[in-house]
Amino acid sequence: MYDTIFQKQKVMRRVVYSLIPLFLMALYLYGWRVLAHTAVIFAAGILTEYIFERKRGKKVSEAVLVTCALFTLSLPPALPVWISVIGIVFAVAVVKEMYGGFGRNVFNPAIGGRLFIWIAFAAPFASAWMEAGGFGTGEAGVDLITAATPLEQMQNGTLPDIWNLIIGTRAGSMGESSILLITVAGLYLVFTKTAQWRLVVSTLLGALALSAGLFWAGVSDVAPHYAMLSGSIWFGAFYFATDPITAPNKKSAQWIYGVLIGTISILVRVFTDFNAGLSFGVFVANVFSSLLDELMPAPRKKKAAKPAKTSTKPKEAAA
Repeated sequence: MYDTIFQKQKVMRRVVYSLIPLFLMALYLYGWRVLAHTAVIFAAGILTEYIFERKRGKKVSEAVLVTCALFTLSLPPALPVWISVIGIVFAVAVVKEMYGGFGRNVFNPAIGGRLFIWIAFAAPFASAWMEAGGFGTGEAGVDLITAATPLEQMQNGTLPDIWNLIIGTRAGSMGESSILLITVAGLYLVFTKTAQWRLVVSTLLGALALSAGLFWAGVSDVAPHYAMLSGSIWFGAFYFATDPITAPNKKSAQWIYGVLIGTISILVRVFTDFNAGLSFGVFVANVFSSLLDELMPAPRKKKAAKPAKTSTKPKEAAA
């Protein structure tokens, strides 16, 4: 049954495997809400791609499982489930399938879907954060200090606990909280060559350099280490910046692409009303991905060693 519907893709399956610890952490933080969002998002996302691909005579790609998983983990836990359904349908139908399906999309589908509902349903999105921990027994609402994300806390003059940021016991999107788990899962992707390390490093370096510069210049009140450990920079560096479809292929282009994501993310976070700018950073960088590949010079090919010349003269007879 599975083989008749899905096109098997080992690379995409490894990404799904790496996200399992993040789902388990999200389950501890937000309980049944994670299960509800996961169930409806996967059902709606797979069905949407099936409808499109059936008309083309093709199977559903396992990449849609990655899109559904990343979209789920990028959402605030108390978001109404019906908004999640609208977001994933938009992500698969518009951001992916309207461009021709797997391998043809210009923008990352999960990011496109998240940005769409973030802008279209700004009020419910902004009030969908909740207190983390205890399998979702906490209360929801941004007026609660415990339900405020680290970025919101810092805007109000309160510094979050560093240990909570590393372990992940703090409010935020369902999968972005634990820096420790994201790092372990991300390194698994890098060492299995599922994710390109240059994209990860350049994204983090771009965000760190700009956040440090703005802090030392007195423009931002958020210290660089807090800026890097809060929000979705870490999650986005490993999982969105490394999307093999929307990222450039040339090494030099990948460095620029990652820096572009990191710097735009910090700029949006500091100078706009949107706290987490990673989605905008990825979306804008997607626009320039193909152009970067076009502009950057191709890597020089190593010249093959010339074969040693052999003498064609007859050997002199021994005296």
